[in-house]
Amino acid sequence: MDDSGGGSSLCFPNLNSSCRRLLLPSFKTALLYVLLAFVSLLTVTLNLLVIISISHFRQLHTPTNALLLSLAGSDLVVGLLVMPIEGVRYLETCWLLGRLMCTLTPFLSYCLLSGSLGHMVLISVDRYLAICQPLLYPSRVTLSRVVFLICLCWGCSALYNGCILIGHLQRPHRVHTCHGECVVVISHTSGTVDLFFSLVGPCSVMLVLYARVFVAAVSQVSRLQTVPSVSMVKRSEWKAARTLGIVIAVFLMCFCPYYYPSLAGEDTTTKLSYYAVLSWVMLLNSCMNPLIYALFYPWDHCDVHLYHLCF
Repeated sequence: MDDSGGGSSLCFPNLNSSCRRLLLPSFKTALLYVLLAFVSLLTVTLNLLVIISISHFRQLHTPTNALLLSLAGSDLVVGLLVMPIEGVRYLETCWLLGRLMCTLTPFLSYCLLSGSLGHMVLISVDRYLAICQPLLYPSRVTLSRVVFLICLCWGCSALYNGCILIGHLQRPHRVHTCHGECVVVISHTSGTVDLFFSLVGPCSVMLVLYARVFVAAVSQVSRLQTVPSVSMVKRSEWKAARTLGIVIAVFLMCFCPYYYPSLAGEDTTTKLSYYAVLSWVMLLNSCMNPLIYALFYPWDHCDVHLYHLCF
């Protein structure tokens, strides 16, 4: 007799067509569930603090923080819904939530991913304008324009992923081999297109903009030191750019491995043996963002004129 708690080896014991589940020892299963609950709760709590901070203080209602607020909302949904669902899926090695959730969950996950990527591009543009065109920044980057771009970003994300996942949305069980399985397959052709639009293109934009931000910041250092009143503002802008640059770099490190199947010439499918690892590396980024804000934002340089850069 095994030490797995005596559970059935089938996802649905009453069905002959049921998938088989991988039974783990009871202690290991309990430990993994505790870890899953901790990571999910931590992700929700940290991003909720960011949302409350920005929403509560009127001084923080600025274009840059509107982007961070929307990004924190996306990360909160990841911690609240996506992490628990994906965690149970891989721990149980069965899909227990039915056909409707099998249809909607991948679509939600992909939309959150694409939306977050779009926000990273917008943050890069925001920092580029703030550092490289500071005189034009207040007139070009307004709160209403940023809110419009945020809505456009989420709308485009939903439309784009609807096209990428059209086959799955229409027939979620088209590659179904047994009851208790939810498999998403993206063909190599669609994966290649997605590789360009979701990785190569946006990453190129972010890298070019941040390279220009870095060059501009270095060239301004000597000049700004001679004007103390301006220097403090510019240094804070640079520190905000540095922090958001770290956010983008960590995002890319978590995000890029997901595209390994496309780079290897394979179809992207949740049946891949290493898919769970790629998926969780990507999901953990939602927990890292608020930690980066807490560790690297220029708290000690905040004053009443710089509230929009600090929270």
